[in-house]
Amino acid sequence: MLRDELEFATDLVKEAGKIVLRYYDQEYRVDMKKENEPVTQADHASNEFITSRLNQYFPDDGILAEESKDDLSRLNKRRVWLVDPMDGTREFIDKIGEFSVMVGLVENGHPILGLVYQPTTHVLYTAAKNVGAFVYQNGEQRKLKVSAVEAITEMTMVVSRSHRAALVDKMKNALGLKNEVSSGSVGLKVGLMVETRCDLYLHPNSKTKEWDTCAPEIILREAGGQITDCWGEPLQYNKKNVYNDKGFVASNGRCHQRILGIIKPYLNELT
Repeated sequence: MLRDELEFATDLVKEAGKIVLRYYDQEYRVDMKKENEPVTQADHASNEFITSRLNQYFPDDGILAEESKDDLSRLNKRRVWLVDPMDGTREFIDKIGEFSVMVGLVENGHPILGLVYQPTTHVLYTAAKNVGAFVYQNGEQRKLKVSAVEAITEMTMVVSRSHRAALVDKMKNALGLKNEVSSGSVGLKVGLMVETRCDLYLHPNSKTKEWDTCAPEIILREAGGQITDCWGEPLQYNKKNVYNDKGFVASNGRCHQRILGIIKPYLNELT
């Protein structure tokens, strides 16, 4: 049931969220990583807090965290925690508020637990395998279920606020989609899906990494949705190469294969 892990991780992401917010309205250092991605003091502080606590309470598990050096020892572990200490750093810097703390747990390469916490709104999404997905807000708990929209042209697509690629628009046009919403953070985009505010999320590039998709994947799956790479294969976790090299497609699951078939001619442009 993963009850102990879920309770622990709930406290963990909330405390990490408090750490991130301490920097939000202050002056802080911003560096650029080799992928030309910004990283702030808030990212590092959240990362250090989460990984130190995981090491303390689950010493036998592996850890793969965005801002920690990967020594590959996790490859020999059955269970591995995947940590994104702040997903949506650009939105944090721009004071948009659409960033989240994400923690996931994989077992034998498959996500079994995930949490996405938005510090600015105190909204928490959680899921555990075969338990369901839930959202916690304003002291209330609500079970999550994706939309029942079946016609592709009636779907609403969620798009990236700061990382939108031209290929996404080509695929959107091919699918005949007219409606879209934008958001930062992979986790918050999936949050919109499990709250039925959108139905589809296309990410046709190879730049996301395992910690970007682990927690969102189990949340989406437990809410009845589906996520695969752009060729329809399962996403893989606890690999030596942490990139999602074949992008991903997340949907409400009603016509996932048809969507994959329509976007297939464009996959040779995936970079």
